[in-house]
Amino acid sequence: MPTRLALAYRGTNALKGQGMTITLHTETRGNIGHIRFGKPPFNYACPELLRQIADAIDAFDASVEVRCIVLSSEGKPFCGGADLVGDEAIAGEAGMDAVAGLYGQAMRIFRRRKPMVAAVQGAAVGAGLGLALAADFRVAAPAARFSANFVRLAFHPGFAISHVLPRVIGEQKAAWMLLSAARIKAEEALAWGLADRLTGQAELLDGAFDFAAQIAANAPLALEAVRATLMADTLAEIEAVLAHEHAQQSILKQTADYAEGVASVFERRDAKFVGG
Repeated sequence: MPTRLALAYRGTNALKGQGMTITLHTETRGNIGHIRFGKPPFNYACPELLRQIADAIDAFDASVEVRCIVLSSEGKPFCGGADLVGDEAIAGEAGMDAVAGLYGQAMRIFRRRKPMVAAVQGAAVGAGLGLALAADFRVAAPAARFSANFVRLAFHPGFAISHVLPRVIGEQKAAWMLLSAARIKAEEALAWGLADRLTGQAELLDGAFDFAAQIAANAPLALEAVRATLMADTLAEIEAVLAHEHAQQSILKQTADYAEGVASVFERRDAKFVGG
């Protein structure tokens, strides 16, 4: 039976006159730790959400019982990216400071000791794709969609996607995703190695736990040692890429094309870019 460890956070904050609720629940099932987050309606990423996820990961890293982690989310999308319009901290003049905070929490997630499996039930877009890629493995449902839509916003990729995505699916396919902003469906994601297993929509969480159980059946110290070896050089590269991505985003955020790109996405129309 699952054992609930903690309710890390549940609260409501005012955001442009609308309620914003972040929920995060953790539990253990045998040697598997489960983190389930929610921020309706689109599970947009923000520094506070990622901080809570990173805190939960730290707690599981400190547990002698947990050998593998499953990360899942509530609702239809896995994570719709960062809210570039509704989140005043990101959309405002000091927005890149908030984005830097987001990436600081992302680095904490990458630095964990234990393997992690993401259960992706729907859209993993932008920063949501980055969060899915921060896991070691991804189990996807038929409705899963993966998209690095940054260029459609006249923006540079972030969350170390420009480094991690080529590492996972190869340089050519990653270049296509990054330069086209294409949405990759679940079956294609499986063929590319972006997803490691497909399940039925209703069976997604069970499938993710089954996948994680094959890892958690092994020796805990060996699991941590092997992951540390696999990530040794990559962590330094990710940290450097995050700094580079943030610098490029800071430049592009000042352009007219960025304002147009963001507006066009949220107004559901084609953008009219001018190259400035």
